[in-house]
Amino acid sequence: MSQLSPLLIELGTEELPVKALPGLAQAFFDGVVDGLRKRGVALELGDARPLSTPRRLAVLLPGVGLEQPEQHSEVLGPYLNIALDAEGQPTKALQGFAAKAGIDWTALEKTTDNKGERFVHRAVTPGASTASLLPEILREAIAAMPIPKPMRWGDHAWGFARPAHWLVLLHGATVVEAELFGLQAGRVSRGHRFHHDQTLSLAQPQDYVEALRAAFVLVDPSERRARIVAEVEAAAAKAGGSARISEDNLEQVVNLVEWPSAVLCSFERAFLAVPQEALIETMEINQKFFPVLDAAGTLTEKFIGIANIESKEVAEVAKGYERVIRPRFADAKFFFDEDLKQGLVSMGEGLKTVTYQAKLGSVADKVARVAALAEMIAPQVGADAAQAKRAAELAKNDLQSRMVNEFPELQGIAGRHYAVAGGESADVALAIDESYQPRFGGDDIALSPLGKVLAIAERVDTLAGGFAAGLKPTGNKDPFALRRNALGLARTIIESGFELDLRALLASANAGLVARNVQVDIGELYDFILDRLKGYYADKGVPATHFNAVAELKPASLYDFDRRLDAIGTFAALPEAEALAAANKRIRNILRKAEGDIPTQIDPALLQEDAERALAEAVTAAIDDTGASLQHKDYVAVLARLARLRPQVDAFFDGVMVNAEDPALRGNRLALLTMLGERLGKVAAIEHLSS
Repeated sequence: MSQLSPLLIELGTEELPVKALPGLAQAFFDGVVDGLRKRGVALELGDARPLSTPRRLAVLLPGVGLEQPEQHSEVLGPYLNIALDAEGQPTKALQGFAAKAGIDWTALEKTTDNKGERFVHRAVTPGASTASLLPEILREAIAAMPIPKPMRWGDHAWGFARPAHWLVLLHGATVVEAELFGLQAGRVSRGHRFHHDQTLSLAQPQDYVEALRAAFVLVDPSERRARIVAEVEAAAAKAGGSARISEDNLEQVVNLVEWPSAVLCSFERAFLAVPQEALIETMEINQKFFPVLDAAGTLTEKFIGIANIESKEVAEVAKGYERVIRPRFADAKFFFDEDLKQGLVSMGEGLKTVTYQAKLGSVADKVARVAALAEMIAPQVGADAAQAKRAAELAKNDLQSRMVNEFPELQGIAGRHYAVAGGESADVALAIDESYQPRFGGDDIALSPLGKVLAIAERVDTLAGGFAAGLKPTGNKDPFALRRNALGLARTIIESGFELDLRALLASANAGLVARNVQVDIGELYDFILDRLKGYYADKGVPATHFNAVAELKPASLYDFDRRLDAIGTFAALPEAEALAAANKRIRNILRKAEGDIPTQIDPALLQEDAERALAEAVTAAIDDTGASLQHKDYVAVLARLARLRPQVDAFFDGVMVNAEDPALRGNRLALLTMLGERLGKVAAIEHLSS
């Protein structure tokens, strides 16, 4: 095996795009590793992972072979009947093949395949040195990186995410000769732009992380992440609170700095009169700061910035951060105060002039449809119909507010604050906010009954309107987010435990679209919602066979769908499940092929075999036993009782010929199987469980 030595590649650049940096680093790492593997170079990766900072991409591998293994090649030549003439002498075809291989034809070997014997040229050549392969591997890795708009600098033809300034390429202690972007590879890297504004020479790859740390650069993103979290939490504790550290904000800050240092800052308490969501969004989205919350989770006047330098004048750095954030907060407060003067109710007047969709009318038209749906749904789930209608009538008014115009993510949240200020009930105000939940994948559904009603009504109208207007998703295009709305609707119904008839809801939404002269195919939309559910349950580990078994019945209630799915999961674990599933598949096949009418009742007098009499008795008893359980939707109990039919079912198929010559006997046995199949299929089409 080739001797292994550590490998270091570092490409130094100007500041790389923050959001793209993790993907660039991973692609660079993967490209180098894949290039080495493709060429058969021995690798020892250990816990190697992409290294990066805003100014560099690096690959550090603990063990890379010095050369490729021997390269074996095999080139197939002409068959003997073509290669040799009648006297056994080489034809032009064989001579040409030998000449191309660079050897005499007599040195060629022979092999046999299914067409006969043929000549073959086999060769073994020494493997190339890894050093000779690395320049090409490096170019391939760079070419494969996801850079949609490469920058160009100077008068050169090459391009990259940002201009490149240095290149380190060490295999063991040796510099590998290579050129990239006009840069000659060497062993010289650079430290922090301010704390260590000078070059540093690396003796060997394993020195890299420590040498850069000594130069005030943490090249491992996970180390920077840990340091940022620790410093932010310590600063927040010093302020008497706890930091809000969102994953997205943390990820971006990690990719903004090389040597993070937390700075505790504050703003005027008067700004806390503004909805805290607006202030938090300004801090996180615009400035990448970390808000400080009190024990109740309420925003305080403290926040934390992350500097890329350990300043001796921390107070001055804090003043700079405070100065940057103040104008944004002042704008938010102005918008909020002006909106309060206008009031949420009067904001709604403007919705009449805002087009929701050309075929579906204005936003005001949509509000009216949603209000009617909410008023209809509310009594079915124990919510107040009048409050549901009121909340729906106000839910979109904040789209006309100055606050939402500036901070679109505050839709619903701003409306809740304005509703409270306008004297609406707490339940109505909360429902306005919760109607948008779940806002994103993994978000919670609405918690309050009224919020759930609004969330359901809103999504039912959006889905029905979208399909009726011909906006069904195609490929990656989904302008009305119908896929997300379908999953949000299904989750809200299921996780709330609401027994709602989905088709009836869609029909009600359809009725509301009559005035717009558009209609939706309810069956198609129902299937679309089920299709989104398939992914939802797959993420929960539910097998596709279980989902398909329930989906074939197309239950009216999605909550009922969920309970049936749970029951199928329990049933599938029983030892009798596989045999009964196979039997039900067999029953379906037999009944599908049966000719003529099948009797609706069993004639006991025609039960001749012991096995069919036993099955008839067992099926009749099982139907009697499971009637109440089906009525109460205790599907686990139903399937558990039906599982006890296995001995009689097995005995029937082992000892009874269903398709008897006597038409009366055949019809009676088909009637028995019909009765059995119908009961086995009451919870789900269990034949899907049969392998």
